[in-house]
Amino acid sequence: MYVGVEGKVLLVTGGTQGVGRAIAIEAARSGAEGVMITGRNLRRGAAVAEELEALGVEAGFVDAALDDPDAPAAIFQATLDRFGRIDALANAAALTERGSVAEADVDFFDRMFAVNTRAPMFLMQELIRHLRERRAHGAIVNILSVNAHGGTAELGIYAGSKAALTVLTKNAAYAHRFDRIRINGILLGWADTPGEREMQSSRLGKGEGWLAQAEAAQPWGRLIKSEDVARLALFLLSDMSIPMTGSMVDQEQSYVLGVRD
Repeated sequence: MYVGVEGKVLLVTGGTQGVGRAIAIEAARSGAEGVMITGRNLRRGAAVAEELEALGVEAGFVDAALDDPDAPAAIFQATLDRFGRIDALANAAALTERGSVAEADVDFFDRMFAVNTRAPMFLMQELIRHLRERRAHGAIVNILSVNAHGGTAELGIYAGSKAALTVLTKNAAYAHRFDRIRINGILLGWADTPGEREMQSSRLGKGEGWLAQAEAAQPWGRLIKSEDVARLALFLLSDMSIPMTGSMVDQEQSYVLGVRD
């Protein structure tokens, strides 16, 4: 289905698994000219790049640690070197480690904000400057979190990092509306991703049965899937959503006004 990314070059962070991979795959299926993905796993990065190439899109992978202050500029330059231009950005990479306001230490706080707030902000900056230099319109979608409304106690620092990026998303959308650079966010709810499966089953000790139990309690009988997020992200990145900008879309089935039963 045509969703307005034909001929466009997209940069997708966290593209080796989960939501980022799903966005990259959906972009390839929707006619993108090129897709650059980022991540920390060389094997997965190469595998996803091969998947994208098999779908007929030129693809590349950048191995980058987003807690490195130099990573955004390096990622952006590598993408320009490969494709010559960038038309759209999906900031999908994030850390979801648990940490409360009462318990978090400085190192944890700094790393969460470095990956979840600083890196996507400076990638936005790179694309905004690039598009303005080209006098071209473009689009950005930031994968945020419904926890930006407040969050549970153990997600305090994560919620704060996503809330900060939410405000930056709105601010940049307003600042660059007349540049025709559209910037929107998806406030994602509880999603079934590889990272969440590891977190719930192993790190939180809930075992393999956690997913069936969690899905049975949802209105639609399942958690949000990466493909659900990808379809919404591609709509927001596509010409079909013009002139929509500065919108924060709650993609969740139970979490309303910051309250979960």
